[in-house]
Amino acid sequence: MSRLSHGLVTATERAGIRASTPAVTRGRHNEHMTWMSTLRARLGGLGRRRRPATPVLHIASDVGEGPTVVLVHGIASSSVTFLHLVPLLEPNFRCVSIDILGFGRSPAPEGAEYTLDEHVAALHATIKAQSLRGPLIIVGHSLGSLISARFAAEHPQLVAHLVLISPPVYLPPTNLGDKRAKLENDLYLRAYDYLRTNKEFTLANARIIAKLLPIKGVFELREDQWEPFVKSMQNCIENQTVISDLSRVAAPIDVVYGALDQFIPRGGLEIVGRMRGVTMHRVEANAHIIRRRLARVVAGVLNADLPAGVEPNLPPELSP
Repeated sequence: MSRLSHGLVTATERAGIRASTPAVTRGRHNEHMTWMSTLRARLGGLGRRRRPATPVLHIASDVGEGPTVVLVHGIASSSVTFLHLVPLLEPNFRCVSIDILGFGRSPAPEGAEYTLDEHVAALHATIKAQSLRGPLIIVGHSLGSLISARFAAEHPQLVAHLVLISPPVYLPPTNLGDKRAKLENDLYLRAYDYLRTNKEFTLANARIIAKLLPIKGVFELREDQWEPFVKSMQNCIENQTVISDLSRVAAPIDVVYGALDQFIPRGGLEIVGRMRGVTMHRVEANAHIIRRRLARVVAGVLNADLPAGVEPNLPPELSP
């Protein structure tokens, strides 16, 4: 047997194919071709791993008619985040509320790292699956604002307007000149590191906090959500790219935040406010979650997106 023939037999054995000697009298050529086809199929698949399909997220609600608004909630939450906002938008807009990867009723894929790329890919796959045609108005809250910023940067043709609500902007110390801003930023990041590395403490306190909040289900962290929680926190919030993402966004950007927001260091917000195309809206007497007062401000911002000559159909809360 030649070296080439010996090597071919060895390769077939590794691929799990054992060649039999074809009978001389029965179609030797056909058997040889079948055997070679099988060999190519087996060898071609060696070492090749099929990439998992990008998951499609859960649509929590799809209501109203008009320009399409896509609502993206934050970490340890669900689309109940927009409880007070959707009724204000519904008379004038189509409102599509999406649960982000690993939270609400959306899938938590095995092996997911919950990077910003994965969150954005899942959001994009969902928008395509729902046949939502751009340009869209993208509204993100908290972690959802970071996801939305990256989405708008990577898919400019799909985004007409980007609205960030309570964005948790944390920056490397080298990007902050003020000592107080550096200290505040560092304290937030240390707190997140502690929450990630102390599971029992975090879960126990999450249950207590959830009972105290005015909107039921707006903050929810269960045992089965721990991995999406810690990985999203580390990969998207602690190690974020929101400044560079926003610098690539072509659409107008509005940032709405509460004056009492306990999750936003002011140093990061000040930098965002100085960026081109960004308009800031500070809401007094409001913290991180979207209460009625903050929801009214967001609705007012979005009413500017209605077609020329169309008067907004204002719900009672927004009527003069």
